Amino acid sequence: MSWLVLIFSGALEAVWAAALHRSKGFRKPIPSVVFVVSLLASTGGLAFAMRSIPTGTAYAVWVGVGVVLTAAYAMITKVERPTAARLLLLAGIGACVVGLKVVA
Repeated sequence: MSWLVLIFSGALEAVWAAALHRSKGFRKPIPSVVFVVSLLASTGGLAFAMRSIPTGTAYAVWVGVGVVLTAAYAMITKVERPTAARLLLLAGIGACVVGLKVVA
């Protein structure tokens, strides 16, 4: 259960990062609210997962999931350009996250 919560919390990290970008410095109310709610839920899920997953592993997985999903979202929405190098490096981060789960 903790791993599922951790993965979901990492996905929420991507949500709050995207919402922060869309809030335009907290000038847009709806993305600002989405940012705050998803930030609280994301860190709350991380805290829950840390009760049974070591801190370093939980934090690395949380950040790794968030990084990969945030970058993927930026490429899908054309905020960033997908390049072969970028995709390869993101795949490497994803592989490291899976590796942390395997050895934990």
